[in-house]
Amino acid sequence: MHSVSLIAPGKINLDLEIIGDRPDGYHSLIMILQSIKLADKILLHPNGTDLLRVTCHHREVPSNQDNLAYKAAALMQKEFPSLGANYGGLDIIIEKHLPVAAGLAGGSADAAAVLVGINLMWDLGLTQPEIEELAAKFGSDIPFCVGGGTAIATGRGEKLDSITPLDHLWLVLAKYRSITVSTPWAYKTYRSVFGHTYINEPASLASPTAHIHSRPLVKAIQQKNAAEIGKLLHNDLEKVVLPEFPKINQLRETCQNAGGLGTMMSGSGPSVFTLCASETEAEAIQQQVRAKIPDPDLELWVTQLCSHGIQVISHPKH
Repeated sequence: MHSVSLIAPGKINLDLEIIGDRPDGYHSLIMILQSIKLADKILLHPNGTDLLRVTCHHREVPSNQDNLAYKAAALMQKEFPSLGANYGGLDIIIEKHLPVAAGLAGGSADAAAVLVGINLMWDLGLTQPEIEELAAKFGSDIPFCVGGGTAIATGRGEKLDSITPLDHLWLVLAKYRSITVSTPWAYKTYRSVFGHTYINEPASLASPTAHIHSRPLVKAIQQKNAAEIGKLLHNDLEKVVLPEFPKINQLRETCQNAGGLGTMMSGSGPSVFTLCASETEAEAIQQQVRAKIPDPDLELWVTQLCSHGIQVISHPKH
């Protein structure tokens, strides 16, 4: 069994609508998810033992069973026990480029890469939908990260419908290194403040494009209307996160004032992004934001939207 190297792109939300409560305790969501070229690199290497071992140079990435990449490998061992026993343990080496705890699905992308990689290493022959079905067992973002691109996500985020890919636009990403936002806190707080607005009739939750924000945005994406896409960015969680975190709110305002097509917080934060028509525009906005906020705690990246999820770099044949 040979090693496999993979690229694991992050993602942003172009739309995040909280529609209602689900019987399983999660929220019913409608989201438009988008892959970005900023990505981690994952190496899977047989280690000659029965152990799963995770290593990463980033000190905030767990190297134990709390790591989603570890959970992905453990799930594959559980689902395919004879092959797991036959092939033995793995070293999972994560080369981290995506910021940690940033609302960019970095951990989910790493987990998706492990699922795709083990599928190749063990010659399982699983299709993308089959891998996504496994991914949904332990993470709402992981199924999207497998195939990536541009997609409408419904349910708790695991039900996907691909739409016209947006790979011609750029973005500036901004995140304070020291600020983290708890995703469970954000959703719980939203429920406590806005729960009275929830729609909980099954028929009303069935159509992913029937709601006020997602429908025109999907149309703009299909038409590749960049200006309209920028105007229609929407994230319900901003209503609770931005008032609680003034620095994120200030960062969002600074990015928005610097130009671009539109600015929004991604997921539950704390990352903020500005969508741009070109790399040149994105670099100019990055420089403006850096000049306005010279705080060394602020990290900034320029990257492009992309039309794919996990990509295999190398997979030597048997």
